[in-house]
Amino acid sequence: MPSKVFFAPARVTKWRYDDSMPGKLQRLLESMDLSSVFERDEWVAVKTHFGSHGAHRIVRPVFLNRIVEAVERAGANPFVTDTVRIKGLEYLKVANANGINHLSVGAPVVLADGLFGNDNILIPAGEILGSIAVASVIHDVTAMIVCSHVKGHINAGYAGALKNMAMGGVSSAHRECGWKCGRGSMHTIGEGELAWDAALCDLCMQCVEICPLDAITFNGERLKWNADECWRCGRCERGCQSGAIHLPGDDERFMKSLAEAAAAVAGTFKPGKLLYINFLTEIQPECDCMPAADVPVVQDIGILLSDDIVAVEQASIDLILKEEHLPSSMAEGVEEGRDVFKGIHNKPYELQVSEAERLGLGSRQYELVRIQAE
Repeated sequence: MPSKVFFAPARVTKWRYDDSMPGKLQRLLESMDLSSVFERDEWVAVKTHFGSHGAHRIVRPVFLNRIVEAVERAGANPFVTDTVRIKGLEYLKVANANGINHLSVGAPVVLADGLFGNDNILIPAGEILGSIAVASVIHDVTAMIVCSHVKGHINAGYAGALKNMAMGGVSSAHRECGWKCGRGSMHTIGEGELAWDAALCDLCMQCVEICPLDAITFNGERLKWNADECWRCGRCERGCQSGAIHLPGDDERFMKSLAEAAAAVAGTFKPGKLLYINFLTEIQPECDCMPAADVPVVQDIGILLSDDIVAVEQASIDLILKEEHLPSSMAEGVEEGRDVFKGIHNKPYELQVSEAERLGLGSRQYELVRIQAE
């Protein structure tokens, strides 16, 4: 039987609250009957992405607030969380600057792996990753709503709920095995040695500015890379507009490792304790962790809700592929009718979804249930 994916379109046809996006989100949540999902007084993580200094196209605080209110109406205790992506205190300041704080969302805002990003639990993760460092709060909490801003991504091609679970539920590094047990194990093959071409480098220093761990410095005109500190996020390669930096990777392995890490994170929850909300709004070409946000590549589509991560991802992709590319965006050079994310990033992103299905996370067969204002 196909999984149900509830869909609220972004288009507003009546000038009233019930037809607004926050109003439609409320109806989506009501359609799921949260009191049958969460126990009374149960702690529920509302997992999102706090954005970055300069990247503001995240899941808006008003939507997080509606989710928090719905969880509270069901009798449970919600909190909003994310894992450390830059230094912890700075990341909390970024969250606040982007409007995410206890006043705006109506619940505590916490870092899932502590201020230093190394509060995690090492668990088995499969044949590719071996073991992975799951953030301790996400590992220990009994229920979670995964709120994902759907967008493009330099490595993943497409980034939605699977990437949010995989990289957002895993720490950058473990206390003992470092980045090789964290997000970096998904990004690269083996040691993932950075290559720098001095002849191409124009000394713009964007790689230095964009690195969240200060792993890149320059000694005169020579790049110095701290391999032990680097967690292989790839920002330096993406930010280098002269093509002087390359961090090797394997696309197929990366997509499959995303699914494997997502399965490891999901495996810390009992069946039926995870919900997924995909926000198909402000669909930009890059990750929310970059230091800027480009204009959207397709029009806002709406919000999807399901208890099946594979189904909600497949539905999100299918809806995006139907959209026309927006002018004056990165999609402008992509031939109309072609997959917009493949045209921009040229990554086989569908592998993350098919692999997640193979691992038993859900089904790509779904029924789209359209929710409209009454």
